[in-house]
Amino acid sequence: MTVMLSHRYRPGEYHSFAAADARFIYLVSAGAIFQLDTAAQAVLEHLEREAMGHGDLVGALAGGGMPAADAEDLVRELRFAGVIVSDQAAYAPAPSTPPRDFPLQALVLNITNQCNLACTYCYEFGADKIATPQGKKKYMSLETAKESVDFLLDQSADRKGVHITFFGGETLMNFPLLKEVVGYATDRAAAAGKRIGFSLTTNATLLTPEIIAFLSDHAIGVTVSMDGPPDLQDKHRIYKNGKGSYAVVEPRLRALIAGHRTRAITARVTLTQGVTDVLRIYRHLKDDLGFHEVGFAPVTSGDARTYAIDAGDMDGILSQFHALADEWLDHALQGRSHGFSNVSETISELIQGVHKSHPCGAGLGLLGVGPSGDLSPCHRFTDADTHTLGHVSTGIDRDKQGDFLSRGHVDAKYACQSCWARPLCAGGCHHEAFVRYGDTGHANLHYCDWIRDWTDRCLRIYGELAAKNPAFLERFADRKALA
Repeated sequence: MTVMLSHRYRPGEYHSFAAADARFIYLVSAGAIFQLDTAAQAVLEHLEREAMGHGDLVGALAGGGMPAADAEDLVRELRFAGVIVSDQAAYAPAPSTPPRDFPLQALVLNITNQCNLACTYCYEFGADKIATPQGKKKYMSLETAKESVDFLLDQSADRKGVHITFFGGETLMNFPLLKEVVGYATDRAAAAGKRIGFSLTTNATLLTPEIIAFLSDHAIGVTVSMDGPPDLQDKHRIYKNGKGSYAVVEPRLRALIAGHRTRAITARVTLTQGVTDVLRIYRHLKDDLGFHEVGFAPVTSGDARTYAIDAGDMDGILSQFHALADEWLDHALQGRSHGFSNVSETISELIQGVHKSHPCGAGLGLLGVGPSGDLSPCHRFTDADTHTLGHVSTGIDRDKQGDFLSRGHVDAKYACQSCWARPLCAGGCHHEAFVRYGDTGHANLHYCDWIRDWTDRCLRIYGELAAKNPAFLERFADRKALA
């Protein structure tokens, strides 16, 4: 088989980066990473110089000293991978929309919308909740919880593993229900021939030895919402009387980290105006308190909020992210884990070759369930009536789900079509888009440069490890698969 020499070729859509004295490309059409050898690099350099493409690429390579047969094989291989394309070919197509009956994998059960704290930035009081009628249930009943478990198992189709995350409000305010649900769901999943896992998010104020023992005995993953040392934690994470929460949380956290032996304990930090000292926060949570993983996310808010982060602070945050990324890479090169989950999560997606049609599983493989049993795209939309997607007793409203997913598809976001990072980003968080732009399907344009910079950094980490310690990537992938 010979390559058609009449085609004019141009580079496919990719992002170039260098690592470990080698050149790599991140290929948008496949969400894949390729290390270029000398010959492939010469082809791309040649095409990059030829702004209009080249009509006799094989001839050009042969004229440069490459045997014609080798040039033909190389061009064929690069075409097959999508690294080069004919001028008639379109740029990388967006991933197809999943089917309407895409099986569920996870539910986030908001077992209460009540909280004993009054964090000033909580999205429970966000713009999407203003129109929510009063009188909805504040605590999920056992009947609704059981219906939710049955709904998940029924809607999971042939999936062998499913997951429930318990959420609030403050999740542990309804701990008796949580205990009942874990037992019921474990039995129901076993009867259905499925595995089920559990996790929860908590502010840690209500942890007790009994609760910690239960969480460890049932291998329940725990994410703690915490913002750092006392002065930063107590800036926004306060009780209703204005008192800070750090003094209450700190001894309970130490007991949790010491007593929970079956799962890693993760901290999730919300960065806000005045709470942007990423390095100090990380050192305190990881080194002083002993969290296994620490992740950071900017607050979900509009610019008008007093706690919103301005552009200058976002640049400072990114700089500190890079410093922690350097540490993460140093640890990985030595075969050790680091604990900065913002790198770990992106590296995991790169290993899997993720190519997203949507930013996350919201409304697709994952749904939120409110205390009343209403379904929502995720926990952030719980009890926002404008985003209800059905009820656990009656099922998913497929028309509303279809509308949500159609608008959230990366191909519907015009601004994303020229961005090389879209396979990993897909336009960003639906809830963030609604809060910022009033539309769940709007691209999060305020984060675009930030996301591209950070994705490039993680690609270079991946390339460095692929060249210098590929065994670490293999072990990392195996651990993530078992998580």
